[in-house]
Amino acid sequence: MKRSTDRILTTHVGSLIRPLDVLEDMMAKVLGEPVDEAEFQRKVRQGVADVVAKQAEIGIDIPSDGEISKPSFHNYVVERLGGLEKVPPAERGAYYAALTEDFPGFMKQYNAMYKTMWMPAELDGEKVRKAANTPPARVRVAAPITYVGQDALQTDLDNYQAALEGKEFVEAFMPSATPARDDADAGTVYSSESEYLYALADAMHVEYKAIVDAGFIVQLDLGLPARNQVLPGNPNPTPEDLRRASEMQVEAYNHALRGIPEDRVRYHMCWGSMNTPHTTDVPLREVIDIILKIKAQAYVIEGANPRHEHEWMVWKDVKLPEGKILVPGVISHQTNVVEHPELVAWRIENYASVVGRENVIAGTDCGFSQGWNMARVHPEVQWAKLSALVEGAALASQRLWS
Repeated sequence: MKRSTDRILTTHVGSLIRPLDVLEDMMAKVLGEPVDEAEFQRKVRQGVADVVAKQAEIGIDIPSDGEISKPSFHNYVVERLGGLEKVPPAERGAYYAALTEDFPGFMKQYNAMYKTMWMPAELDGEKVRKAANTPPARVRVAAPITYVGQDALQTDLDNYQAALEGKEFVEAFMPSATPARDDADAGTVYSSESEYLYALADAMHVEYKAIVDAGFIVQLDLGLPARNQVLPGNPNPTPEDLRRASEMQVEAYNHALRGIPEDRVRYHMCWGSMNTPHTTDVPLREVIDIILKIKAQAYVIEGANPRHEHEWMVWKDVKLPEGKILVPGVISHQTNVVEHPELVAWRIENYASVVGRENVIAGTDCGFSQGWNMARVHPEVQWAKLSALVEGAALASQRLWS
């Protein structure tokens, strides 16, 4: 994995707001309307080409494919895993139970609007509201888990490689979901949660290896339960419950990564992509030891969120292991305020002062659109923020290498 040897490199977390025509087809699929699949794939291919070209134009060093083909950063794997069966949606409790308890009025209002708030105005508003608020199907484990997504994955890889051709980037990464799911009862097929996680890990290993074999860095996406007091099936988890679940997930991650060189792996963790109070976030200091057990070379960690911006100081006391790279978020995806490049540079320099300039790659807190219906900012602002990232990294580089 390339390092910031003579300047601060830039990257982001992966997802970008999908093009209008792709969004229209994704909404149609949710609503059960007919979609010309060949035409949809053409739109996706063009969308990937466009976002890669835009990243090159802005000056991002380590781009992604924008996750344009995926309905969401994590649930796309439902279509790529054999053994999972869709079942009708059911009522579920508040996902962020602790936050909802502290801010019930805010969370009720926020949950009613965040999926549609920054959807492009050119789309049919009524259709957007209907599709965005259609409950997703649940899944259950009906048979042993296998990986059956080879064709879809190969299409993603082919689209990305074609889009990169002729562009000058330092290298490129592709996000992939972690082997952890919170929506499937595995009890009828697997005797324990650990056995189920390892089965998911065996399946997702196929995807991780294919991404790396294609020449890309693979980035594992999904935070650990210990980070924000969320443990499905347990509305009031203790810190011990959360650590135990997180440790078990890390063991599964590492099993999935077996045989894959650490220097081709990034791991991303944030505290949820919501523009919410974040007062129930667990401090980085309390979970960093678990994160560092993941066999990745680079750790992509939220750092621009005001609840976490001060946590660059954690690295004064916690030594970044030899050979590792820190990719702190120095741009927030949760607000439409575009960071001043000087602020971006200041954040970068803070991290460089504690882990070394060559060990820092500047990034964002999370993706800009984790799902088709989760645009976090206006599309115009997304690109302005990434431009500010590049400008801020250039300013920091001037000072750090002067």
